[in-house]
Formats: sequence, structure tokens, C-alpha cells
Amino acid sequence: MGHALKWWQTIKISWSNHTAYRMNFFLQVIGPALVFFFVKYNLWSSIYSDESVEIIKGYTLSQMIDYHVWAMIVGLLAKGHSALNLSEDIRLGRISNFLIYPFNFWEFHTASFLSFQILQTIIVSISICIFWSLGILSIPSASILMSGFLYCLFVSCFWYTLQYLTGLVGFWLEETWILRVILEILTAFLSGAIIPLELYPKWFVSILEWTPFPYLTYFPIKTFMGQNSELIASYSVVTIWIIIFCFINHIIWKRGIKLYTGAGM
Repeated sequence: MGHALKWWQTIKISWSNHTAYRMNFFLQVIGPALVFFFVKYNLWSSIYSDESVEIIKGYTLSQMIDYHVWAMIVGLLAKGHSALNLSEDIRLGRISNFLIYPFNFWEFHTASFLSFQILQTIIVSISICIFWSLGILSIPSASILMSGFLYCLFVSCFWYTLQYLTGLVGFWLEETWILRVILEILTAFLSGAIIPLELYPKWFVSILEWTPFPYLTYFPIKTFMGQNSELIASYSVVTIWIIIFCFINHIIWKRGIKLYTGAGM
């Protein structure tokens, strides 16, 4: 009971930190929608405005817009978390507290991640309502919507393990932001966040299917669109990758903590 209370209190504190500034919260809600409208919506509308272009790799204009709205939703819900605080805790020596306190380092950051996901779920729900009310987004059914939400939340756990890995590299690097930027760029191009994977060469997509990238964006999008016929297999693949990276994180933590000197305290 006491341990559960520690998790709950940490989640509440993290929630307070995330929602401390109302303007920041407002921008989190309205910002992605505005960026989507002024960039992606106008871009694809211009491409399809050519009379010779009606379908691109099986996507009509409305389907392409749907795809990119869901890409934005998936980005917020499944890939919104950052390991910035984690790497700062290592670089500034703040993890010394966790070596003394009964609440472990990974527990604290996982609880903070859960709080962040609750906030992101609210933001995503508002965003979906906005796009649906404007007639830009079509929702197949409530069950498919719920299935997409659950799958995205599961994928967010995988993304958290990746972010956790980049944060742990802080034991060896003074700044880890470049690793996060590289990871963001790679996942944007290889996960189907920028363009659907159908627009890539088939041989390249076949290779990508052996990597975790498509499961970060493309498959969650297809789940929301009601077109993921291999949902169970998708869960299985993501589960395997979560286990792999949890093991890697455990090894890196064990090696990193041996080098830790508490510098920056």
C-alpha cells in the first residue's frame, strides 16, 4: 500500500509540473492542430489540386488527410515523451537522491511518464474532437477509436524505453540532445510519420518491417483507420522490442552507475 502511495504522489507532483502554466497547456492543445492545418493540410490539398492527381498509392485526398491527422494524434499520444529530465538528473548529479531514497530512479521517471501520458490523452481527445467537428477527420467507430488509443498507449511504453536509453547515455555524454534529435529524425522518416509507407519502395518496406520503426507510427495510424488486420501480431512485436530495450537499459544502468561520481551536485 505504501509503495503504491509513492507512485500516486509522484504522478500527482508530475501532473502539477506539467499543468503549472496554463498558456503552455493551451499551446499544447492548439499548437499541433494549427501546424497541421497550415502545413500538411495545405500541402496535400495543393498536391491533389492537380487534375491529373486523384489517387496516390491508393490514397484519395480525404484518406491522405485522415492519415496525417492520425499521424499527428499518434505523435502526441505514442511519441510525446522526452528523456530530457532523465539525462539532466544524471548530468547534474540528482540521481544521488534516488540511491538513498526508497523510491528508485526508474520508478520515479516511470511515474512521471504515466502522469505525462494522462495529460497527453486529454490533449489528444480534445484534438480529435476539434478535427472531427471541423469535418477534417473521419472516425470509423467507437470500438476502433478505443482500439487505437489502447495500442498507442502500449506503443508509448516502447517509446519510453527508447527515450530512457538515450537518457542513460548521460553517464558517458555531457549532452544527450543530439541523440534525441537523431532518434526523432530517424523515426519520423522510417515510421511513416511524414509520408505513408506505401510511398516507399517495397523492398525498403520489407526491411523496415524487421525494425521497430513502423510500429511507432504506421501501424498505430492504420489501427485508428480500422485497417490494421494484424493487431495481435503488432502487439507481439512491440512487446518483444520492449523486453529487448528494457534488458539493454538494465545493463547500461548497471555499468553507468559504476562510473557515477555525483558530478554537478
